[in-house]
Amino acid sequence: MILIKIGGGANINLEGIARDVAELDDRILIVHGANALRDELAARLGVEKQVLTSVSGYSSVYSDEELIDVMLMAYSGLRNKRIVELLHQRGVNAVGLTGADGALVRGMRNKGIRVREGGKTLIRRDLSGKPVAVNRKLLGWLLENGYTPVVTFPLIDERNVLINTENDDILTLLALAVRPTWVIQLIEAPGLLEDPDDPESVVSLVPPQQLARWEDRVAGRMKRKLKAIGQITQVRGMKVLIADGRTEKPISDAMAGKGTVIG
Repeated sequence: MILIKIGGGANINLEGIARDVAELDDRILIVHGANALRDELAARLGVEKQVLTSVSGYSSVYSDEELIDVMLMAYSGLRNKRIVELLHQRGVNAVGLTGADGALVRGMRNKGIRVREGGKTLIRRDLSGKPVAVNRKLLGWLLENGYTPVVTFPLIDERNVLINTENDDILTLLALAVRPTWVIQLIEAPGLLEDPDDPESVVSLVPPQQLARWEDRVAGRMKRKLKAIGQITQVRGMKVLIADGRTEKPISDAMAGKGTVIG
């Protein structure tokens, strides 16, 4: 089985990914983002996006009800259904789902994010949380009956309220639930880079015991991504790949060794 995370950047080659999926002789589970589309829609609708950075250095989007509505349009609306469309056009029986549908992924609401503002440490609370449980019965039925689930935001929390979360955390929880052979992260870079400004500086192999060191070195989205991957690599038998989602054949290239192997 292969678990694929499609990044939310504007330049990800969705058509190339769909072609690759259609050629794979395996069960496929897809998780995707839509951050570029979210930001575009927010700007067009006049909704301000706030980014919070916790005292531990991890960034996240402040998720109030207005931003949740924009994200529903971008993630579970436009991006999800366009990916489903592309897959069906290539003979893949895809079904688009959010974590809320059938309570596929349950979350627990965050108690708050500790941030530094104006020289003070504050607690900011919003509609966000952590994924904590997968509806294995529903997911298993879909996979066993020939469907390709395409999963995205939002989750549903303990109060049955829609909440935002990090897609890398959804990926981790799903990986631990279904135990795929491959976990492929497709991003807008050739892989993990030694120098973020040099696309030729791809790190081809990162042993799991070195992940913490790399997590300390990187910043932004990659920092959170490596933290999530660290949990996946604790389970034997799963190979994690970080590869370029912009190429002509993103999945084929990743499985051929173009990118970063973690494990």
